[in-house]
Amino acid sequence: MTAIKYAKSGSVHVAYQVFGSGAHDLVMVPGAFSHQELVWDDPLAARLLERLGSFARVVAFDKRGQGLSDRGVAVPTLEERMDDLRAVMDAAGAERAAVLGVSEGGALAAVFAASNPARVSALILLSTRARWSWASDYPTGRPSEEIAKLVAQTEKHWGEGVAVAQMAPSRASDPAFHRWWCKLERMSASPADIVALYQMIFEIDIRNVLPTIRVPTLVMHRRGDQVIPLEDGGCVAERIPGAKFVALEGADHFPWVDAGDDFIGEIEEFLTGMRRAAVPDRILATLLFVDIVGSTEQAAKLGDARWRDLLGSYYGLVERQLARFGGRKLGTAGDGVFASFDGPARAVRCAMSIREAVQALGINVRAGVHTGECAIVGDNLGGIAVHIGARICDLAAPTEVLVSSTVKDLVAGSGLRFTDRGARPLRGVPDQWRLFAVT
Repeated sequence: MTAIKYAKSGSVHVAYQVFGSGAHDLVMVPGAFSHQELVWDDPLAARLLERLGSFARVVAFDKRGQGLSDRGVAVPTLEERMDDLRAVMDAAGAERAAVLGVSEGGALAAVFAASNPARVSALILLSTRARWSWASDYPTGRPSEEIAKLVAQTEKHWGEGVAVAQMAPSRASDPAFHRWWCKLERMSASPADIVALYQMIFEIDIRNVLPTIRVPTLVMHRRGDQVIPLEDGGCVAERIPGAKFVALEGADHFPWVDAGDDFIGEIEEFLTGMRRAAVPDRILATLLFVDIVGSTEQAAKLGDARWRDLLGSYYGLVERQLARFGGRKLGTAGDGVFASFDGPARAVRCAMSIREAVQALGINVRAGVHTGECAIVGDNLGGIAVHIGARICDLAAPTEVLVSSTVKDLVAGSGLRFTDRGARPLRGVPDQWRLFAVT
């Protein structure tokens, strides 16, 4: 994330940031969910934004009344929102740029492109529609009673993840992502602000504007979008002269979630004429979690200085065992160690070796091992597999090495033996998980 700056549009301050170093300027117009700092806290969202910045100089902003921009302002007119977009471009030094409109932000992007062709080099629309409410000549719009129910539910449950199941179904069951999404709702707008915004959204109708757009246009839409049907995206493309329409796989409406490499690739090819292969963002890894049993009691007994020395010896011993078995330390927290391996048998044997070695220091450890697909987050790993590994460690008894059934199945023929500990719930993780203790 880069520094947040503010553009002045009349008396309103509009928060924006500039990131990336590509040859093309790209201005992003967000939908109803927007917060320029918080979006970087989700690892996959950050990775997608970084990839966007690899071929473009990206200008991203929060619309007035949202995110870090001035809140509590009256619901803006379309002209005021266009003034805000122009002010952000001026402040960022983007004389002419491609404009990317997402969801509800697509209407603003389209009208701006039609009205300011000298400042828009290209228009990109993702998961958007020309009209939101039902009309006799627009049957895919939402009926008034459905709109009223949606607005009431949104106001009542705002900040509880009210929209996550429709906006990001591919990750809705991920506890960490769900927490991030709930925070995104709260940080994007207050309940009153989002109700006012929704009421304004359902009055939008840009069908007559679309045929007047004269800049190169790319329209993208996911086939399973649960917020806006695919045919609405197709109707937008049909009304814009020469527009290219791309139907993407998946069901996520919100763009900065899993499976976003496809639309990033389409944008790159549209702007640069070429598409680079995406850097792999997921990997199968075996995760080892180790922590000291009764650490609080021991720290109180030894005192701060002696406990600090003991921890130093403990960490040194653990790192030597990791090196011996080909593990890579990913992090520490208190007295816990988190590491990854490319093979489950090595991870289990490393845990056993650590368990034996630390007894010379007068301490005992517990360990949890799990193999699963992980998200690559810089030099670290993330995703639900990491949470599973940590929860397995939490359930291990003193001196026990507890593993998931996946690990047990993968080490067949290794000579390792296990005792079945039964199916157990893991805090914050769906379903029951069968666990085994290494004997």
